[in-house]
Amino acid sequence: MAFTERDHALFRSRLTECLSTLGKVLTDPDFGTVAPTLGAELEFSLIEPDGRPAPLNAAVREDSRDDRLTLEVARFNLEANLTPVPARGRPFTDLAAQASQVLANVTAAASRHHTVAAIPIGTLPTLTPADLTARALTDLPRYHALERAWACRRSVPFVLPVGERDLVRAESVAAQGAACSWQVHLTVAPDLFHRAFNAAQLATGPALAVAGNSPLPLGRSGWQEARIPLYEHGFGDRVAPGAGTRGPRVGFGHGWMRGGPLTAFEEAVRRYDVLLPEVSSEGRNAPGKWPALEELRLHLSTVWWWNRPVYDPIGHLRIEFRALPSGPTPLDMAANAAFLTGLSVFLTADRRDIAEELPFAHAKENFYRAARDGLRASLWWPTPEGAPREHEAAALVEALLPRAREGLALLSVDADETDALLDLLHHRVATGRTGAWWQQRAREALRRPRPPDAGRPERRDPGGLAELTVRYAELAAGAAPVHTWQLPALPSRSQR
Repeated sequence: MAFTERDHALFRSRLTECLSTLGKVLTDPDFGTVAPTLGAELEFSLIEPDGRPAPLNAAVREDSRDDRLTLEVARFNLEANLTPVPARGRPFTDLAAQASQVLANVTAAASRHHTVAAIPIGTLPTLTPADLTARALTDLPRYHALERAWACRRSVPFVLPVGERDLVRAESVAAQGAACSWQVHLTVAPDLFHRAFNAAQLATGPALAVAGNSPLPLGRSGWQEARIPLYEHGFGDRVAPGAGTRGPRVGFGHGWMRGGPLTAFEEAVRRYDVLLPEVSSEGRNAPGKWPALEELRLHLSTVWWWNRPVYDPIGHLRIEFRALPSGPTPLDMAANAAFLTGLSVFLTADRRDIAEELPFAHAKENFYRAARDGLRASLWWPTPEGAPREHEAAALVEALLPRAREGLALLSVDADETDALLDLLHHRVATGRTGAWWQQRAREALRRPRPPDAGRPERRDPGGLAELTVRYAELAAGAAPVHTWQLPALPSRSQR
């Protein structure tokens, strides 16, 4: 579908109407009164037996017969929209069980297409620039519309940072296939929303530091979470003829949220022009009591903040935590989600607003330091004395685990679930063995010279990336948390 300027003008008019309606909804005492829930979206890749990406998402989804699966932007990606669960009890175990079931079902379906596995990983190490061209774009109207919208808005290709000094030029939004996330949703009451959102912004730094799982973008050595800069450049607005330079549509934000949840939606409309001006032809109301606001929801789906506000016409607001990487295992992802959720809730307790305790620039700096350096990052944190202090991320996470425990208790998460998941993170921090650590060390091991009969021929996998990816997939399917994974065995000195 090709959109005209009239389509854009009508859509902008509808956005203004949506904001006015949302303002009225947020004043209704019945809106947002549901008990807290948690949901998640899991993005993952499909790989061939040799670890290369398998561009078979449509066929595998059809064979899996799982309605929770949707096609992602690149043909080797899928996304599972897990069923939301109550936040009380054992929500993270429930989400992990759903994720495990989805991955197992998809792997079974993929095997019928000679594809070895569904692999939950932030950035697939075996990807090459040739895998991210327009040929890799999933054949859906939304993705073709995004491709056309970006072609009109940029005068040069995307430049993707894929290593300390390496840059790759990309022509297609299929480049987004190199970044897979574990996106967690938490419902929040409207009167708590701005404080909870600010808390989530601060909590994301240490949570990302301990969750790193994307260190090998396109086979190069990069940040611990190289998915972050890759994603930002892959969906960043570029120069449009006659329109000047636009700001990136992916990012950490511009400041603390103040003035209630409506301000976040207003900012998304004010700062970002329309990409997909598809005006709803149906009625303005959802089947239930609350308005659908379809144009506003569509527009927000094209603004990729790392923490994003979500309006749901079933009757609530959510914060979508978008920064956590996919993988390594559902158990690891459950622990990451528990820490980020619990810490965010703790930082919101007793009507606390973290915006009064720390400059926004420090929280933003934390985010990118955590993505770059992982557990070795230096992160800012507020102190009772008032002046923020810097801490090594590993020590800070250890100190914050009890705070996350308190936050999960406020949500009525079962104590044994909390203990198990936060203890897993304690061991990950104590060993330093994140998913990123394992991938980096495994690559070092697999790049060392081996005798001719020791595994895959060197000439076919010179960087060890294919073997690394296959071993990662096998270990991820085994379900043991990443801090327990063994590195590939090295040949003895007598064999070298």
